[in-house]
Amino acid sequence: MVSLLRTLLRAATNRGPKLVCESELWNHGVDELRRRTGGTHESGAFLLGDLKGEVRRLRQFLFYDDIDPNCFANGIVEFDGSKFGLVWDKCRALSMAVVADVHVHPRGFRQSPSDRHNPMIAEAGHIALILPHYASRARVPGMIGVYEYLGSRRWQDWSSAGDRAFHVGWWPR
Repeated sequence: MVSLLRTLLRAATNRGPKLVCESELWNHGVDELRRRTGGTHESGAFLLGDLKGEVRRLRQFLFYDDIDPNCFANGIVEFDGSKFGLVWDKCRALSMAVVADVHVHPRGFRQSPSDRHNPMIAEAGHIALILPHYASRARVPGMIGVYEYLGSRRWQDWSSAGDRAFHVGWWPR
């Protein structure tokens, strides 16, 4: 009950998180990311949804390797930029947008130099999530990387903000 009241108070006072996702969708998507790693390489997904005010609502995972089957050939994310047209086609068909992205690391959730210099969506405000340990352990805000792209290869690290930046669970529409 306290959690529900806290959520309603935050929503009523416009102190919402940057990104929200229903628990069932998040857990299913993270389970699929973990499965796709095979415990040996990274996996990732574009997170599709919509934007209401300042809050981005995740509604669907679009896995990188469903769009670019070779993107993990070297064990890390190397998404072929020529495949972005397929991503935008999917967004148009579903009347959604890419609201964030997520990928997994073998150990921690800190951004690598490659992550910092090569955002999946190089647009200010884009959110990038990083799950540690091939998504086999930590999966909740406060235990994962949450980064907001500011432009010009600069990022804001929201990882320690917990669910104030990324809320998993019910959030009012």
